[in-house]
Amino acid sequence: MKTLGKALFLAFVFTILLSFTGFTAGCENIAPQVLRLHVLANSDSQEDQSLKLMVRDRILEESAGMLDHVQNREQAEQAVCRNLDQLQQAAQKEVVRQGYDYPVTARLAETYFTTRTYGDVTLPAGKYDALEVTIGTGKGHNWWCVIFPQLCLPAAQDKTELEDVLNQNELKIVRDGEEYQVKFKTVEYYEQLKQWLEQR
Repeated sequence: MKTLGKALFLAFVFTILLSFTGFTAGCENIAPQVLRLHVLANSDSQEDQSLKLMVRDRILEESAGMLDHVQNREQAEQAVCRNLDQLQQAAQKEVVRQGYDYPVTARLAETYFTTRTYGDVTLPAGKYDALEVTIGTGKGHNWWCVIFPQLCLPAAQDKTELEDVLNQNELKIVRDGEEYQVKFKTVEYYEQLKQWLEQR
């Protein structure tokens, strides 16, 4: 029991120390400003992974113009909520069109992501709000991108860029991923530790 107590105390101290670093603070400020798209395949079979990409394309096509004139993540979530049924139906139709009978669910969810890179943008580990589209069991490898700011949606009018929602420090973090690989891994351990402590 004493060993567990010491481990918890050390974990707590580590968490507090880490939370004061500029890099970690910058990473923690990114998630609340970003909305991700998360498509989960039924399985890792070649067919299911291919289907996942077709559903992804259909969702992106259906989302064209949906976030025009949106200025922040809260507005983006409201727009997604208004169109959630339409997005789910579009994904379901694509699954059926491809000859499968998997059910599809679409929802807004808070999801833990490890450090991920999309194009030239690296997002640190943490909990992010996401439009989560699950095909069948959702047990296969997933695909993700950022729909606000609109990094993966088709060209939009009045498009919001990363520069419009992140400050200079946060932009440097997401744009210079190669430079921060070790720090990103530290943040990942920190986030996993936070999750572990929350579950205790």
